Amino acid sequence: MPWQQGSARTRQRTVLLVGIVVLLAALVLAVVLASLLTHGRHEVSPKMLKWKDRGTTKNLQEVILGRCYNYITAQYPELGDKDCLKIWESLKDAFIYKNPCNITAEDYQPLMELASHPIPCNKSLFWSKTGDLVHRYTKSNQNFLTLEDTLLGYMADKVSWCGDPSAPGINYESCPKRSECESNPGSVFWKMASKMFAEAACGVVQVMLNGSIEAGAFRSSSIFGSIEVFNLNPDKVSEVHIWLMQDIGGPQSESCSGHSIQRLISILEERNFKIVCEDNYRPVQLLQCVHNPDHTDCRLCTNST
Repeated sequence: MPWQQGSARTRQRTVLLVGIVVLLAALVLAVVLASLLTHGRHEVSPKMLKWKDRGTTKNLQEVILGRCYNYITAQYPELGDKDCLKIWESLKDAFIYKNPCNITAEDYQPLMELASHPIPCNKSLFWSKTGDLVHRYTKSNQNFLTLEDTLLGYMADKVSWCGDPSAPGINYESCPKRSECESNPGSVFWKMASKMFAEAACGVVQVMLNGSIEAGAFRSSSIFGSIEVFNLNPDKVSEVHIWLMQDIGGPQSESCSGHSIQRLISILEERNFKIVCEDNYRPVQLLQCVHNPDHTDCRLCTNST
C-alpha cells in the first residue's frame, strides 16, 4: 500500500542519516584522539626557533655513524662490540621533537652508557682555551687522550644538533647558544661527557692551559674549572700536571706563579691532589715552533764553537 511504501522509504532514509551521523562522529573522534596523542610532540613551535647559534649539522646521522664506525674499526678495534646504530638512535632520541632549551641529563644517559669505554691510566689530558694546540699535540703523541679523542667526543666534535617540537623535529636553521638557555642540547651533552671523562681519569693526569689570556689561564666558569676539576677522583688520580702554555711571540699574561693558577692549585690541594706546574712544557712548545721556527722563543740552543 502507498502509505506502507512511504513509511519504508522514511525508515531507509532515517537509517542512512543515522549511519552518516555515526560515521562523521567516528571521524571526528579519531581526529581528536590523534591530536591528543601527538600533542606536545608535533605542536607548533612558538618561534620556529630562530636562535643565535648554527643549526643542526646537515646529514648528522651519516656524520655520527661514519665517525662511530671509523673509531671502532680503524682507530680502536678493541671497541668493535659497540653498536653504532644504537648509539645514533640514543643520540637522536635525546633531542628530536624536544624543546631545545629543556634538555636534561636523563635525556643523554642512555647515550653515555652505550658509548662509554675505559680510559687508560696516565693518558687523560684536559684543556681550556688551548683547543687547537692540544689536539695537534694528541695527534702527534698517542700517549695522551683528550675528551675529543674518546668515542663520545670524536663523534660530536665540531658538529651541532637541536630539536624542535614541530615537525620534522630537528632544527637545521639555528640552535640556542648557552647564553640564550643553558639547558640546550650541546651544553648538556658536553657537560655530561666532560664529567664522565673526569671520573674515568686515573694515575697522572695533565691539563693544558693558556698563559696568554689576560683574564687568567684558569677560569672557574669553564668546563674544566666548573666540572672536570671537581669530578677527578683523589682515590684514582695520583698527580695533576699543569702545562701552562704561552703563545709563541704572544703576551705572557700568566705563569705558574700567577693568580688564577694559584687558585687552581689551592682547589686541587684541598682535594688532596699532588700538583706539578710547568711553564711552556717543552714537548708542546716544540710543536708550537713548527709554525714559528725562526722565532726567538724557538731557538733551542746557540752555537758555542
